Amino acid sequence: MSELRKLKITEMNRLTVDEFKEARKLPLAVVLDDVRSLHNIGAVFRTSDAFLISRIYLCGITAVPPHPEMHKTALGAELTVDWIYCKTTQEAVEELHGEGYTVLAIEQCEGSTMLDEYKPEPEQKYALVLGNEVKGVKQEVVDMCDGCIEIPQYGTKHSLNVSVTAGIVLWEFAYKMRKLKSTSC
Repeated sequence: MSELRKLKITEMNRLTVDEFKEARKLPLAVVLDDVRSLHNIGAVFRTSDAFLISRIYLCGITAVPPHPEMHKTALGAELTVDWIYCKTTQEAVEELHGEGYTVLAIEQCEGSTMLDEYKPEPEQKYALVLGNEVKGVKQEVVDMCDGCIEIPQYGTKHSLNVSVTAGIVLWEFAYKMRKLKSTSC
């Protein structure tokens, strides 16, 4: 068996806050539609930092930084990832559409596309809307979106925690978008 040694933080060559701010981000935004848990919000910040997401929209009742409970899971990512607060998620979707984004709800809908089957277009900007822990993405927001993406699930439960959903979906989009970029060069 080969010897494995965990890397020390100093060996990981992570970006500094300044380097992160200057780094080229993925043309990918996250929209939180009335997400109530500070821990979920913090986890979305941390995941967004990990994958160089361009910005997060915090909408409705979704709390904004700074907040000590959010910081427990964000671990400083709330200081690196750009964020915008909107009174309503609809305002965020309108702004994103105005900037040329394809806006996709992460929701179980008639006609939704399974995440593993979705193919992002080269050079397109995307925004992913994640919903409230109990009610999901509001129907009026779904109605404004360009489509719905669904995570295939095979067990007895029909939903995932919003922070888990964010991790899965952001990883998949980041992977596919980076792969598109490397094959189009």
